[in-house]
Amino acid sequence: QTAGRRGGAAPYALLLPGGLWMLAFFAIPLVLMVSLSLQTGNLIDGFQQTFRWHNYTDGLSSYGEQFARSLWYGLLATALCIALSYPAAYWIAFRGGDRKTTYLFLLLLPYFVSYILRTVSWKLVLTDNGPVLGPLRGWGLLPDGFHVLDTGAAVVTGLAYNFLPFMALPIYVALERIDPRVVEAAYDLYASRAQTFLRVILPLSLPGVFAGVIMTFVPVASDYVNAEVLGGTQNTMIGNVIQSEYFDNSAYPTASALSFTLMAILLLGIFAYARALGTQDVLEAARR
Repeated sequence: QTAGRRGGAAPYALLLPGGLWMLAFFAIPLVLMVSLSLQTGNLIDGFQQTFRWHNYTDGLSSYGEQFARSLWYGLLATALCIALSYPAAYWIAFRGGDRKTTYLFLLLLPYFVSYILRTVSWKLVLTDNGPVLGPLRGWGLLPDGFHVLDTGAAVVTGLAYNFLPFMALPIYVALERIDPRVVEAAYDLYASRAQTFLRVILPLSLPGVFAGVIMTFVPVASDYVNAEVLGGTQNTMIGNVIQSEYFDNSAYPTASALSFTLMAILLLGIFAYARALGTQDVLEAARR
């Protein structure tokens, strides 16, 4: 009986370190931020708990444009990540052979470099006299006044570049798990390559696409580095506003309220996406 009790307590003992970690560095800071988001005051006179819910409504009404821009850029960057990563993951999974690990390493190699350094390097590539636009401008292939930096396109491409692995790896894992015999069976039944892809491979890879969209869209929509480095004053995202309110204006209640508003919007978007696509439907499609 004593051994049975010890065995029953073992799973909880294994969960204890991770649970304490989550409590100390996630749950408690989250509660403190909730409390801070309802306070009023300033850094000099201090902050007081007044349960001011208008911090949320004021932030949403004042920065609605930045919220909308962040969601729009997030959707565009996520779609671009799918368009770029799916063919690469498909080729590695089905054509990589014994060198799949090498190709995956080459795909991830740029991301061993600092995130900030990669973003600044992307800025140097997109500058007017850089290695891409400079020669095109010299050859007269670009109109006068054409530029990429300080535009929404630069921010979206930078976001897609920086978060590409978040999409590529889940898709690759889903494609790698497909039994080759299923694909061969489709060919044996006289299905064309397009039919095999649309009716066999794509449905079986949907769980990877589903996971990749969630893993990509959330950090992309809340990012502020790419908009700061690659975008101009007309392309600020809500992450830039939160960063400015925290570190420049010391408006901690406003920044906390904006953070939780963004979190709520992203959660609602994820739930709507999961309901529209249907996690159960995705799993059923994968089983078929």
